[in-house]
Amino acid sequence: MAYDGQSNAAICMEGGKCLDGTVLIQGSKNAALPVLAASVLIPDTCVFKNVPYITDIDCMKNLLKSTGAVLEEHKEAHMIRIHSENIREYRLPARYVSAMRSSVVLMGALLGRLGEALVDYPGGCVIGERPIDLHLFGLEKLGAQIWTDKNRIHAYADELKGALIKFPFPSVGATQNTILAAVTARGTTVIKNAAREPEVTALCDFLNKAGADIEIGHDFIATGRIVIHGVDISRLHGVEYTVIPDRIVAGTYMFAVLCAGGNITLENAPAAQLRSVCALIRKMGADVVLDDENDRILVSTDTKQIIQNVPFVETGVYPEFPTDLQSPLLASACVSKGTLILKERIFSSRFKVVEELVRMGADITALDNERVQVRGVAKLAGRTVIAQELRGGAALVIAGLAADGITTVTDTRYIKRGYQDIVGDLERLGARISYVD
Repeated sequence: MAYDGQSNAAICMEGGKCLDGTVLIQGSKNAALPVLAASVLIPDTCVFKNVPYITDIDCMKNLLKSTGAVLEEHKEAHMIRIHSENIREYRLPARYVSAMRSSVVLMGALLGRLGEALVDYPGGCVIGERPIDLHLFGLEKLGAQIWTDKNRIHAYADELKGALIKFPFPSVGATQNTILAAVTARGTTVIKNAAREPEVTALCDFLNKAGADIEIGHDFIATGRIVIHGVDISRLHGVEYTVIPDRIVAGTYMFAVLCAGGNITLENAPAAQLRSVCALIRKMGADVVLDDENDRILVSTDTKQIIQNVPFVETGVYPEFPTDLQSPLLASACVSKGTLILKERIFSSRFKVVEELVRMGADITALDNERVQVRGVAKLAGRTVIAQELRGGAALVIAGLAADGITTVTDTRYIKRGYQDIVGDLERLGARISYVD
């Protein structure tokens, strides 16, 4: 069955086959969404390349159109041209905002362009508490007045003014929202304890190419300090921009090799962004070669290698182990020797995938709300399982590669929010996998 990007077809796979081959890593979902939102600030035409073909991007396109932007899409080339000369609408349609959490970054962009934004509380995956209080904190520091009415958030500013903003926690979305609002604010904004993720620096790179004045020092990873000198909106101009590769998709396929075994090469892979992940995979017993110069990562196991769980892993903010790869790690730990204790520090309720993995024969015990203990088993058993959120759904797919018999993953709409074509990619690596009605 061909992938159309829209259907909710199940994913079916037969386990027991090693992976082998080369796969091209798609553009980053978490980088593409904020730079597309940033186009609202720019009264000109921007061209975005390497845009992933996923449902979250479809949602962002509809949100942009609702503001008055005109879009031209070339899906085969993964390119979107956005004309933002006539942005006029500050009210975002609830049906799109409620479908995707990243829609909230449009608040900062609309405040910077129109001085007003009206949005519903954002939606997306159900992975526990994901409040937007830090987003509102940053915008209020810049002078926005914010009030809520039931599920709606209204932000208004006669004039945004630069400010000193110190985040109590380095939230990626709140950092991005504050940057977008500060670009055209009067004066200078200094953000302290900003999120250090590559998707934040990618947004700053895009905005600087478009005429913004943002400084990120060489000590950014240590300090989290960003300085934004506000510019008049007339200084912002259209640019051509290539979205960075998706480190989470690359990491997912790296853990797939631990599950299934084999040798794979990831092309267009952000090797420098995955050092903590590569270090962990090496500790577990796989061979990893980073080729920074050619944006390539090679991951391999052979029949003589034993993939062994490390005693303890916890998620953290960049450059620590990413929360978005916690579920793929969990899947690979299920079929690795020994015991792993995995602690989730970023989101609550991010262990929803555990129930489905246990149905496949995994030995996982909840220690408390933040920690699970995984004891590796020799084999998982193929089952029909349900994807309940994006990264957990991908983890079930790679677990199926290590299972005896047939595994069917249903409710794949979550997976398609972030993976352009997980079936096609794994099929190119030799997996016996397909979409089914």
